Amino acid sequence: MKAVSLFANVGIAETYFKDINIDVVVANELLAERAKFYKHLYPSTKMIVGDITDKKVFNKIVKSVENMKIDLLIATPPCQGMSVAGSRNPYDERNTLIKYAVDYALIIKPRYIFFENVVQQLKTPIEYNNEKMTIPDYIAKRLGNDYFINDKKIINAMDYGVPQNRKRAVFLLTRKDQNKKWNFPKKEKHIITLKEAIGDLPSMNPLIREKEFRDKIEVTKLNNVHPWHKPPTHAWRHIECMIHTPTGHSAWENEEYYPKKSDGSPSKGYDTTYHRMYWNKPAPTVTRYNGVMGSQMNVHPGRKQKDGTYSDPRVLTIYELMKISSLPDDWNPPEWASENLIRYVIGEGIPPLMVKKIMEEICKEE
Repeated sequence: MKAVSLFANVGIAETYFKDINIDVVVANELLAERAKFYKHLYPSTKMIVGDITDKKVFNKIVKSVENMKIDLLIATPPCQGMSVAGSRNPYDERNTLIKYAVDYALIIKPRYIFFENVVQQLKTPIEYNNEKMTIPDYIAKRLGNDYFINDKKIINAMDYGVPQNRKRAVFLLTRKDQNKKWNFPKKEKHIITLKEAIGDLPSMNPLIREKEFRDKIEVTKLNNVHPWHKPPTHAWRHIECMIHTPTGHSAWENEEYYPKKSDGSPSKGYDTTYHRMYWNKPAPTVTRYNGVMGSQMNVHPGRKQKDGTYSDPRVLTIYELMKISSLPDDWNPPEWASENLIRYVIGEGIPPLMVKKIMEEICKEE
């Protein structure tokens, strides 16, 4: 099956496509750095770099497949305008990028279409022909005559072998001449916990940012678990409060060791920040800012130690993020990519195992 990927990021969604005989022939990404990352992972894909809202770029993407029959269109527009971790502005311009994906679909007429975004997309308003409507109504209005659209739109990655509680809104469209409807696969009975996913990895201390505090905890001797299983770096004041925070709890609950500013005064934040994960649950949704303890539930669950404190006062390593995002151990980010870039693209990517299982619903009939 030949596919086109719009808003491609670095191609995390496409990780397992070769296993199921999907060939992404053309991809589009706005940011040059991410497009370069994508080309590193998928050197045979034609990458068109640029803003899809620019007519020249849009037309170039159209022209790149004019002599091909495209089976599948994947479009995952940015969600920052809708995400609970973003601005939540219903009229953020990024919310309207779905229009360009729909315009493209109407031109190339693929057999199947996969649109993905945050759940908030289902209630996000946009304007079409001077009429305000939700994104689902917009998709139905413009594509409903030619395509069957799946009934259920919300899917959770943890129901499909991904150890992460990540709900997404996914539209699955089938061109009506295919005489079938594309729906989600059946949910799997077993939900993988964080303990099952990363519990076998040894405890690891973070690196301390300030030189004057670097004798406070021992530097963990790495045992070559994985090239990306490397300790993150944190400020000592954040490390200290997490040492005294139990599994599944937030440092805001501590009477003495609570989050502080650099001058020692109390910080402010939600109770989901400086929060340890739970061993007996899937990981919470991985966000763009997964490298920050002061962001949403990013801290390793930790293990209780003999002195009553807790190990692993840190965010997850990139390898641990790979595990809970269903990326394979041999996933190969380019050497030039910074740790922050890798963390960002994992946080913004779709768990690829879930995508694979959705795609298998149509691929197995080919």
